[in-house]
Amino acid sequence: MKALIQRVSRASVDVDGQCVGAIDQGLLALVGVEKGDSDADADKLLHKLLHYRVFSDADGKMNQNVQQVDGGLLLVSQFTLAADTRKGLRPSFSSAAPPAEGERLFNYLVTQAQAAWQHVATGEFGANMQVSLVNDGPVTFLLES
Repeated sequence: MKALIQRVSRASVDVDGQCVGAIDQGLLALVGVEKGDSDADADKLLHKLLHYRVFSDADGKMNQNVQQVDGGLLLVSQFTLAADTRKGLRPSFSSAAPPAEGERLFNYLVTQAQAAWQHVATGEFGANMQVSLVNDGPVTFLLES
């Protein structure tokens, strides 16, 4: 599994003109599921999401995680992260998990995240989503399980 995380001042996801998920300060995580990913991969990714130190401490160093700053976690499924872009000018999605398995693992990640942290919001799997964010920094990292 992969997650492109962005430290944000605020972020939200709309589907059909309705806000389905929003956070203030925290992490926006665009999540991609690949063939062969498992519950263990989702657990490992969640651990990284909750403990990755990308927020500044009192000395201005990136030394605090999303829980230490009482931040939100906005999880948004994005199968395009599984694209192979090494050849040609059109992405290949042959390494992406099939939709049913991608949805199952994304929902598993969401359930585990909500059990571990009270400030979790999500997009809607498979929907045409409009994601709005204010990237704080900008700070962006690609995490892999």
